[in-house]
Amino acid sequence: MEVIYQVLPRIWGKGKFSEWDGAAFAYLKSLNVTAVWYTGVIRHASGKPFVKGDPGSPYSIEDYHDVNPYLADRPEARMDEFEKLVGRTHKAGLKVIIDYVPNHVSPDCPDLPKCNFCDYDWTDTLKVDYSHPDTYRKMLEILLFWADKGVDGFRCDMVEMVPPEFLEWLIAEVRRVYPKMLFIGEVYDRNNYRRFIKELGFDLLYDKSGFYDHVRAIICNGASARNLTRNWQSLQDLQPNMLNFLENHDEQRFASPYFAGDARKAFAALAVGALFNGASFMIYAGQEVGADAAEGAEGRTSIFNWTSPLQLEHLHRYVRSGKGLDADESALLSEYRRLLSLLSLPQFRDGEVYDLCWCNSILYGFDPEKHFAFLRYKRLPRKRKADATLVVCNFSSEPVDMKINLPEDLRCKKELSWLPQRPGVQFTAPYEAYTIPLTSTQ
Repeated sequence: MEVIYQVLPRIWGKGKFSEWDGAAFAYLKSLNVTAVWYTGVIRHASGKPFVKGDPGSPYSIEDYHDVNPYLADRPEARMDEFEKLVGRTHKAGLKVIIDYVPNHVSPDCPDLPKCNFCDYDWTDTLKVDYSHPDTYRKMLEILLFWADKGVDGFRCDMVEMVPPEFLEWLIAEVRRVYPKMLFIGEVYDRNNYRRFIKELGFDLLYDKSGFYDHVRAIICNGASARNLTRNWQSLQDLQPNMLNFLENHDEQRFASPYFAGDARKAFAALAVGALFNGASFMIYAGQEVGADAAEGAEGRTSIFNWTSPLQLEHLHRYVRSGKGLDADESALLSEYRRLLSLLSLPQFRDGEVYDLCWCNSILYGFDPEKHFAFLRYKRLPRKRKADATLVVCNFSSEPVDMKINLPEDLRCKKELSWLPQRPGVQFTAPYEAYTIPLTSTQ
């Protein structure tokens, strides 16, 4: 699994490639991050009449073989500075992910054949013409160009709007040269999940229509926590190919008044998203210190305009000096670190999961509508026991005292025969996540 950190370099510190150095990477490693998605690297249209905002959208690509000059300390050396960024990222043990936008480009992009129309209200773009005989070849050349520079993966934008036969061909051709290349698809229709993974070759897909939408409905509308189990069951063998998230550049900030309105409500959702089902997880820069998009519009940090989110400024100072976070931001970050640190344990890294919601009821204080519980475990080599951790999440606004029933069919496993029957859990605050290591006495 991957833990991906998404960041727009232009709003981090001075907005330069050089801001991503040893201190920044050490910070990411403290969150168990495995890959960085540098959003908005490839050169996009800016300062022209059709451009939305200033400097404009990273998804209106102007030159697919260049990077944005404003990201370089020396614009004339921008590609060299990008390549050094890739080298620093790799030296820190992290993968580099950039955007691939196959559906549309800037109207003045010379790299690809274009149709004379745009989708939706994306008036700063024109749709790529896949009926043109040169499109496939040119797209392959583009991806190989970036792969040659050390890019490890592509977050592929709006792939449901691109011919699937093209995507299948493209991924296969790239992997002839770079067999480990990571492809992440922005896919929204759950009915397409299996095809994009099993037939087209994507490694990870956004689970926006599953995990994200269910979590949002639970937190904002009081929907049932049972839907998290239903989503897990419906995905079945596709679960390891999912990418869970609470935020990204398209969605409203979790802490904004348009979503949860309080960053502390994220902990239960974070625990389920990152720890429950073996899916990969994505963090959007600033969410771990409560970025609320107060500087933006309708709860989103703008991808069209220059902006300086206050919490990101605080976080950048903290990364540089160890100071700069207020008490609330520091407490949030500590909890993110605590929960994400568990991913280094074998039971979470590649162990088994047991959903405990079906066998618990209000009899012991557990409400399946508002609470969620599961066990992660992994058998230890050459031993008749397992490392196990109980995770219990409170999606309610009330404190609660409960006992979690660990059923007989779980405890009858030889490696788990030592488990207690009903460990106790006490929530003292809403939206908490408890992680309880269970230790064998054998």
